[in-house]
Amino acid sequence: MSDLEKKEAKDCGKKTEIRQKILTGERALFQAQHLKIVDTVFEDGESPLKASCDIELTGSMFKWKYPLWHSKDIVLKNCSIFEMGRAGIWYTENIIAEDTVIEAPKNFRRCRNVTLRNVCFANAAETFWNCDGVELEHVTARGDYFAMNSQNMTLKDFTIVGNYPFDGVKNAEIRHAKLLSRDAFWNCENVTVYDSYVCGEYLGWNSKNLKFVNCILEGRQGLCYIENLTLENCRLLNMTLAFESSTVKADLTGRVESVKNPAGGVIRADEIGTVILEKDKMNPDNVNIVCNKNHNFML
Repeated sequence: MSDLEKKEAKDCGKKTEIRQKILTGERALFQAQHLKIVDTVFEDGESPLKASCDIELTGSMFKWKYPLWHSKDIVLKNCSIFEMGRAGIWYTENIIAEDTVIEAPKNFRRCRNVTLRNVCFANAAETFWNCDGVELEHVTARGDYFAMNSQNMTLKDFTIVGNYPFDGVKNAEIRHAKLLSRDAFWNCENVTVYDSYVCGEYLGWNSKNLKFVNCILEGRQGLCYIENLTLENCRLLNMTLAFESSTVKADLTGRVESVKNPAGGVIRADEIGTVILEKDKMNPDNVNIVCNKNHNFML
């Protein structure tokens, strides 16, 4: 396309099209604007679309580092970011990715307004750090330290296998999720999880305003050191020494293996194996435990 045709396309609000190309070299399309990129391979060369704006990519592939840094108004459809596309999307604003596979770790750092639908993270280690405004739907991920210190997140039909997810997250709503993870939801604030399954030890420690609704939670020493913990119609599987130093409002179904030294609140359950209330470490008068079956008190 000639320079005149590019100018006319821009003036008419159209995007210049790049189709079925192999692009190499550092900053191959640095500061590019108003492009539609189709079936194109970004081969070797760092930062091919750094500082770009208004870019639509379809069926395209990134095979090297830092493809989308400091970019704005980006759409990816049916794209792939390969393993060496590491640290691929940082400092970027207003990005949508659909039907895309991301193999590289350390993606999405300090980004704003991110929407992902039908995206697979083959290696999500240290992904989604310090982001603001994140919407994930039908997303699967594998890797540790997912979504550290991000805020204003909504997730639906989300699956992760990996430890320490959502550490330090603020203002998040999660629905229909499955987490196979240790130390999930540490240091969080204002997080609600609906209709989900969370399996792993030491769930939710040191958090504030943490709520689970219609969830199954598995693991030992879970839900401790939490200010304002709420559980509605939840089941705790194999949960030992739960609620230590937490203020809690819990309506539980099934059996809880053991409860230890909650700081305050109300706990209702069908059955509790052992309740440990150490008067030198907490005030038993601050806790109301309602149980349908007899349980063993250790005072």
